Amino acid sequence: MSDLPLPDLGAAWRAARPRPAGVHLDSAACSRQSVKVLDAVAHHARHEAEVGGYYAEESAGMLLQQGRSVLAGLVGMAAADVSFTESASSSIRILLDAWRPPAGSRVAVVPGEYHGNLAALAHHGLTAQVLAADELGRVDVEALGRLLRSDPPAAVHLTAVASHRAVVQPWVEVSRLCRATGVPLLVDAAQALGQVDCDIPADVVYGTSRKWLAGPRGVGFLVTRPAFRAGLTPVQGDPTDALSYETHDAHVAGRVGLVLAIGEHLAAGPAAVRTRLAGIGRAVREQLAEVPGWRVVEPVDEPTAATTLAGPDVADTHARLRAEHGIVTTLCLPARAPGELTEPVLRVSPHLDVTEAEIQVLASALRSSVTDLPG
Repeated sequence: MSDLPLPDLGAAWRAARPRPAGVHLDSAACSRQSVKVLDAVAHHARHEAEVGGYYAEESAGMLLQQGRSVLAGLVGMAAADVSFTESASSSIRILLDAWRPPAGSRVAVVPGEYHGNLAALAHHGLTAQVLAADELGRVDVEALGRLLRSDPPAAVHLTAVASHRAVVQPWVEVSRLCRATGVPLLVDAAQALGQVDCDIPADVVYGTSRKWLAGPRGVGFLVTRPAFRAGLTPVQGDPTDALSYETHDAHVAGRVGLVLAIGEHLAAGPAAVRTRLAGIGRAVREQLAEVPGWRVVEPVDEPTAATTLAGPDVADTHARLRAEHGIVTTLCLPARAPGELTEPVLRVSPHLDVTEAEIQVLASALRSSVTDLPG
């Protein structure tokens, strides 16, 4: 197994968090927040009780504005383009409510598009047009170029890293094609921001706090370029003002926590974070590729930290890992990506604080899961 890079970064990330009650390998679902983030959320909630919710929000205004600026910078936009939301799922619904293309308009998607995004498109009367892709679900850039030039859809919706497979889409090339043809590019960065570089031109980028940014649950973001935002119609307010797309009766304490988490991400160094997470992904894949009965889905050198495993009785293994070994992972059922998944897969997604010993504990537990199968 490859040595994990930047061990000091991993140790610092681990020291900043409460001690886990087991082996946490589920950051693609919900990362562990730091003590500082937890304290900041609690402090703001207490401040609301002391001075009133709206006065407390006003007192946090400068911090929240700084957070908008930093978050925008991570996706190549400006502070004025950021709307805080409750989740990635709420972000796409807010976006589609305000965008309102003609019913039946086509939105190009990857074959393994997340079920919630497909449901949101269908709910708004839009048709999901599945793009050509390779065997790992990566967009065929040449085929996309032909489509955009000959029969352009209303938009391209690109989930930069899928929920069920940690493969990075070629979104630099996709972005170039969309800009060259004038087709809007909408990016779901929920699984991308915090582990891969997201500073790539798009018209819309949305995501969540709770995954690789290691912020609180119940907080998300929607970032829109002014030219695209000018064509939107919010329920209330100025369409050009990103604040018109926010829920104002919101969990402000959670937003404060997200800002603190983004600050920790910056302090750790985004490039260093990406390097260690990619090294973790490689190390996990190398170790688990040697476990009989299990198949690693991603290429070993994919620059992501999550690993997807196909194997025997995935649902039972997922439950036993938690109950018998204290290992938290994700069970991905076919409904998560109905256009691509035909059977359940197991997702393993450690963050910066994982240790080589924990990876070995997982490998040993998976070996025993195959050994214990009947017959």
